[in-house]
Amino acid sequence: MIKTKYILIVLLILFGFTQIKAQETEIPKEERLAWFKDAKLGIFIHWGIYSVKGIDESWSFFNGYIPYDEYMKQSEGFTAKNYDPEYWAELIKQSGAKYTVITSKHHDGMALWDSKQSDLNVVKKTKAKRDLLTPFVEAVRAEGLKLGLYYSLLDWSAPDYPNFLRNKKRYEDDPKRWEKFTEFNFGQLKEISEYHPDLYWFDGDWEQSAEKWKAKEIRALLLEKNPHTIINSRLQAYGDYSTPEQGVPITKPKDNYWELCMTMNDSWGYQANDQNYKSANQIIRIFVDCISMGGNLLLDIGPKPDGTIPEEQIAILKDLGRWTKKHQTAIYGTRAGIPCSHFNGYTALSKDKKILYLYVDNKPNGPLLIKGLKNKVNRIWVVGNGTKLSYKVMGKAYWSNVPGLLYIDLPDKVQDKDVTVIAILLEGEIDLYGEAGQVIESN
Repeated sequence: MIKTKYILIVLLILFGFTQIKAQETEIPKEERLAWFKDAKLGIFIHWGIYSVKGIDESWSFFNGYIPYDEYMKQSEGFTAKNYDPEYWAELIKQSGAKYTVITSKHHDGMALWDSKQSDLNVVKKTKAKRDLLTPFVEAVRAEGLKLGLYYSLLDWSAPDYPNFLRNKKRYEDDPKRWEKFTEFNFGQLKEISEYHPDLYWFDGDWEQSAEKWKAKEIRALLLEKNPHTIINSRLQAYGDYSTPEQGVPITKPKDNYWELCMTMNDSWGYQANDQNYKSANQIIRIFVDCISMGGNLLLDIGPKPDGTIPEEQIAILKDLGRWTKKHQTAIYGTRAGIPCSHFNGYTALSKDKKILYLYVDNKPNGPLLIKGLKNKVNRIWVVGNGTKLSYKVMGKAYWSNVPGLLYIDLPDKVQDKDVTVIAILLEGEIDLYGEAGQVIESN
């Protein structure tokens, strides 16, 4: 008995040491998230059986809007007969996105790959009768895009998951069944880890604690498989970056790494009745808002059950691509801009902080104005066509340390139809005056 206890103690010590070493050897966050920080734009894809009737993904049965069996019958209409993953990847790249995230499995439990953990997948339970995830992964890699996989931690269809409907549970407390579900969950995570995604986009973590999900162990498993992968925040504080949803942050998020996930209309998956699309102009302006605060935009599309992308969504992606291609030097690799007290609009800085970008999303009634800029200006031009702009400094008193007012002329003929971008090359890193001002003491 003593010998057994001794062995157990040694094993526990070794396990703890291994965990500490794993944490010590984890690649630094700054290194793993460098590409994400520079990427700025990603495309989210919500595709599943919910597109057949055009209803809310998973939530429609969970909230009792439709019976569970009726929801699952949609699998009979999910054909993917016109699915063209190469075109999807090409369109995503054309939009200017640097990464994409696809729903490998939503809360309804229907997997887009041929999972060996459950028959609830598109191969065995839908008219598609084939693995839809693998060809997309291959197409994304061929286009040089970063790959993200969305995965729902909760699974309202899994027989051993406690929650089923909002007002109905399978069980309250059954450790054996929960352990069976955990094994199932880890089994599916191991399967999708074989795709070596650059990013894991978890969802559904709110229903259980980090301890119950074994969030720490999930993170260790995924980073062991791919030490360079990154994980969103929805893993009960074991993620790398935050993901505000739908609403554009009013102030810059505290997290240095973040993305706004947002729909084009009001729906994540395809809903034919939802024609409340944002215009390309509105989306570009939202994108600029994210850039100005140092974040990314993860813009969603919802393909139809046959695999085609709605024309409205294609048009938006192409319009977005026109703007991103023209202004790429002022998008990728930029950092958060200057306070609005210095410029009444969106701004960003180059990585070396020597170029200030102004994003002008309206028609100015006069010259653009920047206040409190202490740097000497070397050159100002319009991004995308190179036109040099005239500028002058007004109101600079020789006896004061307060910078003058920098006025920049912006002729109508050089303005972009959506958002015009101005680049200001500074002498040295940007230096702003932030004090209250001065009064004359000697002249």
